[in-house]
Amino acid sequence: MNYLDLLRQSSVARLLLAAVVGRLPTSMVALALTLTLREHGVEFRFIGVALAVLTVSQAVGGPALSRLVDRSGQTAVLAGAALVSSAGVVTAALQPGNRAVVLAGMAVAGFATPPLEPCLRALWPGLVGQENLQRAYSLDSVGQEVIFVTGPMLVAVTVAVWSPAAALVLTAVLCLLGTAVFASSAPSRRWRGVPANAGLLGPLRSPLLVLLLLGVAGTVVPIGALSIVMVSYAEQHTVWGGASVLLAVSALGALTGALTMGSVEWKTPATTRVIVFSACLGGAYLLTATLAPVWVMAVIVFVAGFFLPPLLVIAFSLIDELAPPGTIVEAFAWLVTMFAVGSSSGSAIAGAVQDVSGTREAAALTAGLAFVGTALLVLFRRVHAARDRVPVG
Repeated sequence: MNYLDLLRQSSVARLLLAAVVGRLPTSMVALALTLTLREHGVEFRFIGVALAVLTVSQAVGGPALSRLVDRSGQTAVLAGAALVSSAGVVTAALQPGNRAVVLAGMAVAGFATPPLEPCLRALWPGLVGQENLQRAYSLDSVGQEVIFVTGPMLVAVTVAVWSPAAALVLTAVLCLLGTAVFASSAPSRRWRGVPANAGLLGPLRSPLLVLLLLGVAGTVVPIGALSIVMVSYAEQHTVWGGASVLLAVSALGALTGALTMGSVEWKTPATTRVIVFSACLGGAYLLTATLAPVWVMAVIVFVAGFFLPPLLVIAFSLIDELAPPGTIVEAFAWLVTMFAVGSSSGSAIAGAVQDVSGTREAAALTAGLAFVGTALLVLFRRVHAARDRVPVG
């Protein structure tokens, strides 16, 4: 089944489009909030704190809300979360000069961000069948890249026509609209998790799943560092359009990777492929430390972006296999959270190293940490293989 056939399946196009619209705020809120606060004279130090509050609350809220979805279904949780999250964003937009309100608004907005991504991933098997899951996950990855290309553009247009605060309010509108269309669909309303006692740890009681999550988190460290590395690189080289052009090239590489790799019929096991793509991603990002000429750097960041979607597609398919019964949505949410933890750690590390040692060192160190993730994935593969060799009964 090709991508067009997938989109023709009942409810697939609606759910994918609704998820993209509802998740657009994830690529918009940070920029819109920064512009709004700067317009009111707020210094960058406080803005950094507000964005950290948003990120941490999202990391905590995603698995928590997804656990509720596993227990009670998608509709009520998604609808309630969208209302609460949007209210938090609008509150901050209306009172940008009140720092306590801004922090509270970001905490509420982040924690209540509707878990549309893990919910959609949980619906895919019923929508397209197990045999088409890899292609469906790849299509999902294409949507993710569309989000991070389109979101900042929407902010720019809204700021130009109205104001930064209007852009912030727009994120709330998109969240409500996308979530409403998604949650009201028949597959979402019908979906129920497998009845099970997940326990306090939920999916994290699976050591294999934890190893996989840690491996992915380590692998994506240089992704968070890329913005800092490319901004610094563009300050040292003449780059038409600046760092944003190189970041767009990386996003184009990711889009190409999602479309290409999803159409390949793989014969090697997923546990092997996840290691290969992790190593390739780390190797490509390590090449950014060469500070090569601009046209070479464009090729490097394109290739680096190319390997990310296949890595995530394989990770999601392995989670589908490893998640204990009754925890599938929460397990998917943990991958989203660990991706955020890994990439945000990369941003922080690159920023600190950049100030002390320079661009080359920041790129090399964060890329090196990706190979720590690869090593964890090698360990994951060995434990996974040992588990499969244990006789049953």
